[in-house]
Amino acid sequence: MLISALLLIICYFLFKYTAAWILYYNQIDKRMPRSIWRYSYDYSVVGIRDISDLEDKVFVRQRRKRNIIVTMMYFILILAFIIINNFVASILIYILS
Repeated sequence: MLISALLLIICYFLFKYTAAWILYYNQIDKRMPRSIWRYSYDYSVVGIRDISDLEDKVFVRQRRKRNIIVTMMYFILILAFIIINNFVASILIYILS
């Protein structure tokens, strides 16, 4: 139970860290979305279309880095969900036994 609580605290700080990186990448370019929950290609891009690296290398690479960090954030959330299920189950076992 203590290990689960410690892992939840670690997941919380990892989530805050990845969310801060996403917000950082959102502020670099005004074409980036302001949401931390969605991937960048969900939004229409104002200006030049940036389908490949050939058209706008800097923006496309920043967008790809941001999308990788969003994927890491979702992985941390799923991991925290599994850990919180374990934590609640161990509390229930402790109460019921």
